[in-house]
Amino acid sequence: MKRLRLRFPAWTASLTWKALAFLTVMCCALAFFLGALVHVSVTHQTVEQAREKALDKLGRAAEAYEAGEALPPGAGLDLPGMPASLRTLVRHGEHGSVVANDLQGRPRMWAARAADGRALGVALDYRSSVATITGLDRAILGSSVLAIGATLLVGAFAVTRVTHRLHQTAQVARRIDAGDLDARVNDPRNRDQGRHQDEVSTVSGALDTMASTLQGKLLSEQRFTADVAHELRTPLTGLTAAAGLLPPGRPAEMVRDRVDAMRRLTEDLLEISRLDSGSEQVELDVHQLGPLAERAVHAGLAPTEVRVVRSVGVETDRRRLERVLGNLVANAHKHGRAPVVLTVDGPVLTVRDHGPGFPAYLVEHGPQRFRTEAGGGRGGHGLGLTIAVGQAEVIGARLTFANAPDGGAVATLTLPERSGTPQGST
Repeated sequence: MKRLRLRFPAWTASLTWKALAFLTVMCCALAFFLGALVHVSVTHQTVEQAREKALDKLGRAAEAYEAGEALPPGAGLDLPGMPASLRTLVRHGEHGSVVANDLQGRPRMWAARAADGRALGVALDYRSSVATITGLDRAILGSSVLAIGATLLVGAFAVTRVTHRLHQTAQVARRIDAGDLDARVNDPRNRDQGRHQDEVSTVSGALDTMASTLQGKLLSEQRFTADVAHELRTPLTGLTAAAGLLPPGRPAEMVRDRVDAMRRLTEDLLEISRLDSGSEQVELDVHQLGPLAERAVHAGLAPTEVRVVRSVGVETDRRRLERVLGNLVANAHKHGRAPVVLTVDGPVLTVRDHGPGFPAYLVEHGPQRFRTEAGGGRGGHGLGLTIAVGQAEVIGARLTFANAPDGGAVATLTLPERSGTPQGST
């Protein structure tokens, strides 16, 4: 049997709401217990004072009755309206007192004792005491409401300040995750070394330190990549020239092939260094995706099927888009199996092969430079997809990777469609 779970609105998950709810419950509980304690204490004291007066007057009335003198005002035998519980007590030969209303509904303090088989009693006006207790209860209720309201206002101000700092820290963390490594919280509490830090400032300080360290490592890696690529270009130029002087034959072909591979790797490293530095400039123009995709595929050597479901006009950088598609198709031919199909459906381009599919780490986290799936039959330096992702970001496109349910790798490139451009289909 499926258990039903109570779901609260999304706003109840916020720290501010939880803190205010906790403060409200605690304030109400504290006000209730303190109010009850004061009410019981004052009521007991008021009743005891009235009882003492009633018993004192009852004693004087008994003395007057035994002396045959006139009874004091408010005293008498079998007073009308005397509570039945007090009459029952007198019949058993005891004396006592009780607070109860008279026949007119007015609160009285009654006291009675036995006198020749009858009930000698007195009744004191208890309305002033009731008014005092009622006024006290109203004062307790009013002061509790004011105290709870003031506590909630102060608590809301204090909690909001804390949650605002937490939200600011979270926003900076999201900016860093999006690639803005210059983002910092810069909590003023962390600047003054002599100032005590709270938990929020400790977290923000740790985030700033992590961002600075990460930025330093990435900048160092970018500089290293660029330096290595630039340093390799000079000897590669000489190797290319020397390979051209070798006599024809298989050894010369092997040398030229390896030199060409090193040259492509060097160019890829230079392109990645430019992408990392953010210095790339796009040259936008309007292009129809169908013909552009066919041209990008036909530039390659491996046969690739192009399916144009719907061609639309997009404003993009043709050279960079062809670079992305070329790398995706080349990766499909190198690490997958035929047939490789490039599908154009509006602003969405899909490259699919029928090989073993993308590695799990690539689908989950995206391509990582210089990492390829272990055990693969064909190697690579892992820069092709990295460059494709970088160039896609430059032209404002989104590149995702997945595996088809029936096998094969699927790379999906989604371009921003140009509004107002007439669409056609082939």
